[in-house]
Amino acid sequence: MKIGVIGLPQVGKKTLFELLTGHKLTENESASGKPIKGVYEIKDPRFDRLVMAYKPKSQVRARIDIELLPKIEKDSIAKGTIFSDIDELDAISHVVRAFNDDAVYHVEGSIDAKRDADFVNTELILHDLIFIEKRLEKLEKTIKQTGDDQAAKERDILGKLKTQLDKTLPLRLTELSGIEEKAISSYPFVSRKPMFVVLNVSEDALKDPKLLNSIKSDLALSGVDAMQVSAKIEDEIAAFESDEEKAEFMKEMNIQEPAVNLMTRLCTKTLDLISFFTVGADEVRQWTIRRGSNAPEAAGAIHSDLEKGFIRAEVMKYAEWDSLGGEDKLKAAGKLYVKGKDYIVEDGDILNIRFNV
Repeated sequence: MKIGVIGLPQVGKKTLFELLTGHKLTENESASGKPIKGVYEIKDPRFDRLVMAYKPKSQVRARIDIELLPKIEKDSIAKGTIFSDIDELDAISHVVRAFNDDAVYHVEGSIDAKRDADFVNTELILHDLIFIEKRLEKLEKTIKQTGDDQAAKERDILGKLKTQLDKTLPLRLTELSGIEEKAISSYPFVSRKPMFVVLNVSEDALKDPKLLNSIKSDLALSGVDAMQVSAKIEDEIAAFESDEEKAEFMKEMNIQEPAVNLMTRLCTKTLDLISFFTVGADEVRQWTIRRGSNAPEAAGAIHSDLEKGFIRAEVMKYAEWDSLGGEDKLKAAGKLYVKGKDYIVEDGDILNIRFNV
């Protein structure tokens, strides 16, 4: 699974990408005009709590691929290169500038987060609309010349999508049947991608949720979530060498957890992934799977042999494990569940897979 970071120039994309991945970009990378690949670890407090309890020899967080895409400018829009890059993604993180800084220019000459969010959304919708209109022209010719039934069916599906786009609504809001999904699966529809917005705000604005709530309300109509972060403050937090210094600074700033940690979890939510855990003295590990996956599929995320030879899954619910005070007390309370092949794994499950190959 791969998520991409997009946005206008000078919005803080690079800083957030570096904070997520721990990779400091070189001048050559920044100037390449090409997507920059990285990997981020999901920062989940449940994982940290499990590590503290089990004190394992090894601890492994779940990781997800991420790409920093070139800035969205008139040239990249006109050439269509930015849309080709977005087509390769599974989801989008759109960084929007909401901070004032006279030393950092804005392409529009003023700060207006709603305007900038709407601009990018509109460009994605317009790209899909232009593609559909061109495709429909070709289909109409084919139908007129040959009466092709498949072409007629495709025309009807694209007509349905066009109706949505004509209302300036993204395709992610359109419900499609399995047959319809298959018919358009190869088409580069960028407004179908799941997306969330990251408002990059000033330090003072972190304490005021007014802008975030307003943006969230607007974006909800397009099926988009939002969060806010101060990239400047996050950069300062990351610069501290010791956990004690970080904790002290965050306490002074009244910050409970770095926003970049929350961002990793929102990335996961947008990708429609959930986390489950495996625990023990040797290793505590976090895994991600698609929401709705069954127990054998979760076993397959660990190793293909576990899926092939799946017998059962022993399941602890994280919330019960935490509230009861650990594995021994949970078992004593009869809260260890044995599940079969049909069990749908839930976010936070702690699994022990029994298998035979």
